[in-house]
Amino acid sequence: MKKLKPIPKFKNEDEERDFWATHSTVDYFDFSKPMYIKFPNLKPSTRTITVRIPVSLYENLKILANKKDVPYQSLLKVFLAEKVKEEFSR
Repeated sequence: MKKLKPIPKFKNEDEERDFWATHSTVDYFDFSKPMYIKFPNLKPSTRTITVRIPVSLYENLKILANKKDVPYQSLLKVFLAEKVKEEFSR
């Protein structure tokens, strides 16, 4: 097995970008042992959909959202997420 070089400390992203532009990651990482990393602060991907709902439901949702001082689409996402979680926990 090849001895890996230590990764230097960088002062900023520009310095790190310049470094990796001129160096191979093969000299610094063992790709035979991948590390699994979570990025909990990344914004999840979203998809735009169209849902046809009765006008009265739409208006009631907007009234509720207004009372809670949140956008109605955000409130709808919360309601959907809660219901889906509830269904999966059965």
